[in-house]
Amino acid sequence: MLGFGFILKAVLAVSVMLAALALVGAPDWLAGQEASMLMKPEPALDAREAEAPAASSPAVTTPEPVVETAPAPFTLPPEISLAQATVVPEASPAKNDLPPPAEEPETAVPDTAPPPQQEMIRLAATAPQIPAPSLAHIPALVIKFAPAKVLFGAVNAPSKMATRSIGFYARGCLAGGKPLPVNGPAWQAMRLSRNRMWGHPTLVRYIERFAKDAKAKDSWPGLLVGDMSMPRGGPMPFGHASHQVGLDVDIWYKPMPDRTLTNEERESMPMESFLLDPGHVNPNVWTPGFAKLLHRAVSYPEVARVFVNPAIKKWLCDNVKEDRAFLRKIHPIMGHDDHFHVRLVCPADNPGCRNQPALAVDEGCGKGLDAWIAKLSKAASPAAAAPAQKKPGPTPLRASKGKHLITVAQLPRDCRTVLQAPSMAAAR
Repeated sequence: MLGFGFILKAVLAVSVMLAALALVGAPDWLAGQEASMLMKPEPALDAREAEAPAASSPAVTTPEPVVETAPAPFTLPPEISLAQATVVPEASPAKNDLPPPAEEPETAVPDTAPPPQQEMIRLAATAPQIPAPSLAHIPALVIKFAPAKVLFGAVNAPSKMATRSIGFYARGCLAGGKPLPVNGPAWQAMRLSRNRMWGHPTLVRYIERFAKDAKAKDSWPGLLVGDMSMPRGGPMPFGHASHQVGLDVDIWYKPMPDRTLTNEERESMPMESFLLDPGHVNPNVWTPGFAKLLHRAVSYPEVARVFVNPAIKKWLCDNVKEDRAFLRKIHPIMGHDDHFHVRLVCPADNPGCRNQPALAVDEGCGKGLDAWIAKLSKAASPAAAAPAQKKPGPTPLRASKGKHLITVAQLPRDCRTVLQAPSMAAAR
């Protein structure tokens, strides 16, 4: 009994002592231990661990302190890449006359960075007019995928090269283009803002000679000269599929006024149709004097053909009675009711230039032209013009076909050299 009582007293004494400690100092001691654990520094990482972010969580980069220094003035390098010429925000594309490289309607896409190839094409399509670019600064993807009309349309001066027409009328370029004087004794150039008064010297000489002869020999007041080619030829941003090698020119039917036109008049003067309907010329404005003008236009050996509207070709076939041989070179084509299009043969010393196939030996006034005119007249009749009544119902969806855009890579290889050559104006 004595041993049991001693043990019981010892247990009671320890319990009382623990209770006293709990009431007096234990909470403060435990708090201090907890605080010391939170403030304990983590073990230092070695250099490799410090540089590499943890795989289980994204790395957090602490920005470096900014050192304020005087800002250096911004200057462009002397030769800037075409793809770096202009950076256009995605939300507000730049407004210019150049169409986008893709003609299909845009669709919603995720807000992510575009692939490099698409970015190159977008930047090239929004590039402004610049001096002659250097091929070393045009990315290969731009040469391969960007529309050639954008790159050639961006250059506003000819190349400093020997003059040469390269390729085909609708797929080529012009080296060393020469300008037609804006004003001459028997001509005035129109739409100067387009910068399309360039051509092979053969074309420039032809226009000057044709204009002078028409005035002196046919009493024509003078020529209003429309589009020729751009400074380096190539595909145009708008208006023509041909006119690429400096051997094409548009001549207005409207005679030149007896005064010098202002720049504003050259831009705003309308081109007026000489047709009454798609199958007939308008007798109130079309006169035999136009037949004499077209006869004069094709009378030179360098002329390959002259494109006119089918209704004008039909009038010539029906009304020209003597010396009809020139009709062989008058070729009907849609449009061309307010101007005619002269095309020259490739110069003999330009082996890289490709001619069109030779024309037929006949006058081109046969049944084929008659059937074409009949079809045009039928389409213009009131009965044909009235839309047919359709039963209500869903409109079937049709897949739109985007127009094929020629790239520089699809032009003759020499056209890359023309594009990257020094500018005639900038060369020293």
